[in-house]
Amino acid sequence: MPKFKRLILAVVAGGALLAPLSAQAGVFGDAAGFLGLKSDPPPAVIPEATAQATAPAQVPMTDEPAIAPRALSRDHSFSARAAELGQLNMPALPSVAVAELPAPSVETPLHKLFCVEYARARSGLAVFGDAKFWWSRAKNLYARMTSPVEEAVMVFSGSKRLARGHVAVVTHIVSSREIRVDQANWENHGEIDHSTPVLDVSKKNDWTQVRVWDMRSQSFGAHVYAISGFIAKGLTQQASNQ
Repeated sequence: MPKFKRLILAVVAGGALLAPLSAQAGVFGDAAGFLGLKSDPPPAVIPEATAQATAPAQVPMTDEPAIAPRALSRDHSFSARAAELGQLNMPALPSVAVAELPAPSVETPLHKLFCVEYARARSGLAVFGDAKFWWSRAKNLYARMTSPVEEAVMVFSGSKRLARGHVAVVTHIVSSREIRVDQANWENHGEIDHSTPVLDVSKKNDWTQVRVWDMRSQSFGAHVYAISGFIAKGLTQQASNQ
């Protein structure tokens, strides 16, 4: 190094000793730049308060392994949904399937039938005469009831529309308001009507007034018929006569 540069460095070093610590880095940097010497930039001085504020938070170390959050699986989602539904008072489904009822149909016999002869053959009741008399003539012979029973004979009272009355055999109890019957000559053609729906339309649900299914319109007919009651064979000891 030339003597001139050594002299300058000695002067700079002596002045730097008298300068504050923060200025010493700047003096040495300027001298190094003047003399063409490379030097690393001095480290920045950060106040203690600022350093504490910018320092990353320390995570406490534990012996337990960290558990990463995981998405809820389909099984867990389904279980949670099932638990919510379980809290609702949902009605239970029947354990036994309800058998389907046969559709209403019409059969044409070999010869025309009256309602009374068909009902007598189907039920085994030994009652004769027009249908409107069956209710009174069955007294003390068979059980007479006000509610339908399967295989019982439903007696239609006589009226302007049914001058001789009508009888039909109950085949199915659908509900407290609906039954199915087999009958003959309902349409005055001597035919046999199978599984005909009959609806109780009485205010007290006592089966004193009904409407009968109409095959042509595929709906219950508009006319309301009066019912005398139901006659059953073999139930005399179980139901009191009226």
